[in-house]
Amino acid sequence: MNTPSLDTSQKAFQLNLDNAVYGTLAEIGAGQEVARWFFRVGGASGSIAKTISAYDMQFSDAIYGSAKRYVSRERLTTMLDREFNLLIERLNEKRGAESRFFAFANTVAAKSFQRVTDAHGWMGVRFQHETNAAPSQVIIHTRLLDDENLQQQDALGIVGVNLIYGATVLFNDPDSLIRSLVDGLTDKRIEIDMIKLSGPAFEGIDNRLMALKLVEFGITHAAMFTANGEVVQPAEVLYKRPVLVERGSFRPPSNVHLDMLQCAQAHFVQEPQNEGTEPLVLFEMNMKQLVGEVGVDSRDFLDRADILASFGHPVLISNYYRFYRLASYLFQYTSEMVGLVMGIPSLQELFEEKYYTDLSGGILESFGRMFKNDLKVYVYPTRHEKTGATITAENLHVAPNLRHLFRHLAENRRIESLRGYNTECLAMDHRTITEGILKDDGKWEACVPPDIVEQIKTRRAFGFGSNAASD
Repeated sequence: MNTPSLDTSQKAFQLNLDNAVYGTLAEIGAGQEVARWFFRVGGASGSIAKTISAYDMQFSDAIYGSAKRYVSRERLTTMLDREFNLLIERLNEKRGAESRFFAFANTVAAKSFQRVTDAHGWMGVRFQHETNAAPSQVIIHTRLLDDENLQQQDALGIVGVNLIYGATVLFNDPDSLIRSLVDGLTDKRIEIDMIKLSGPAFEGIDNRLMALKLVEFGITHAAMFTANGEVVQPAEVLYKRPVLVERGSFRPPSNVHLDMLQCAQAHFVQEPQNEGTEPLVLFEMNMKQLVGEVGVDSRDFLDRADILASFGHPVLISNYYRFYRLASYLFQYTSEMVGLVMGIPSLQELFEEKYYTDLSGGILESFGRMFKNDLKVYVYPTRHEKTGATITAENLHVAPNLRHLFRHLAENRRIESLRGYNTECLAMDHRTITEGILKDDGKWEACVPPDIVEQIKTRRAFGFGSNAASD
C-alpha cells in the first residue's frame, strides 16, 4: 500500500520540528510565499535562520550583483551561492556538527497589473544530505498556470515547500522526490519543465532520466536536453529560433533518419524567411515510443539518448502524440518558422480522421491549429512494399473527401516532398533492422551509420545479439 502524501502544512511543520534541518529562504517576486508556510504552521525557529526578499532591483543588485535578467537560472544560482555560503560562514562553527544546512531561493514573474502572460519562475535548494557534507542541489523551472495572481502565489508557496521537503527528506529516492513536487497541485495549476539534480546526494543520477520522469509522471508535457546531456528549460533553446524537428523512435538511428534530416535541412535553410538565421535542429521522441509493456526502460532510453548525441542536436521528450499539439507547443516559444520532418506513413496518419474525434471541428480544426503559424511539413518518400514504386507527397492517395484539403496544403507549399534523397535508403525497413540487431545477422549494419554500429555493439544496445543463438 502506498503511504499517503503529506500535505503542505504537514511538510512545513515536520521540517520545523527537525532541528537538524536549518537554513535560509530568499524569494524575489510573487511575495514570500514559501517562507509564509513555515511561519504559518508554527515552530519556524527550528528550521529557519533567515528569510529575505529583495524586490527593488537596486537592493537586489547590491546583494547579489547586477543581472541581465532577474528571472533566470543565472540569477537563481547567484542567490543560492550567496545564501548558502553565508550560512556556512556564520553558523558552521556553532552548529555545523548537528545541522544539515540548506539555502532555498526563487525568482519569479507572476501575473500582475503590468504582466498578464507567461508567469514562470526559477526555484532551487542547495542542501547538505548529512552533516558537514559537501552541498547538493535541486533546481527546477516552473510555469504558473492559474488565472489569478493570488492563485499563482498559492501554487508557488506549495511547490516551494514541496521542493525543500523533497530535497532534504527524499533525496535518496529521486522518483519520489520528483512526484512530490506537485503534491497538493494539479497540472492545471503548475508545470515543471526542467529539473537538475547535482552533488553527492545524487551521485550516479543521470539528469536526462529525470527530464524523462517529468514527462512520464505528467508534471510537464515536454522536457529537453542538449547533445552533451545538459538538461535545459525549452524556452532557453527555442526562443526566437527557426526550428526543424524530426520525430522518431530512433531505435536505432539509421541511415534513413540521417538522410531524412539532411534532405530536410537542405530545404529548410533555403526558405526565404530563414535567410541569415541559424536553425535549431531537434530530435523528438514521445512517450508512446518510449513506453514498453512494463513501462519505460531506463537503459534503453539512455542508449537512444547517448547514440543520438553523436549527431550533435538537442533531444525533446514529449507526450504530444498528435503533430498539431507539438506545433502549438513549439510556437509558444518561437515566432519563427517551424519545419516538421516525416515519412509517408506519418503523413498518412496525419490524414486519418479517426485521430481527431476529440476535437469538435475534427481534422479541419487540427489542421487549422497546426498550420495557423509559419509551419511546413517536409515529407520523405518511401518504397511500396509490394510494387517497389516510390511514393511521395506528390502522388500519395488520401481519402476522397480530403483530397481538396491535401491539394490546398501542397499547392501552398505547407506540405512539400523532399528532394535529393538517397534512393538506397528507400529499401531499408526498420523492422528488418531491429530484427537483425537482435539476431546479430550482420545485414543490419549496412543500414546504420558505422559509428552507431560500433556503439550498438559496444553497449549491446537494443537487445543486440540476444536472439543470435535461436537463429
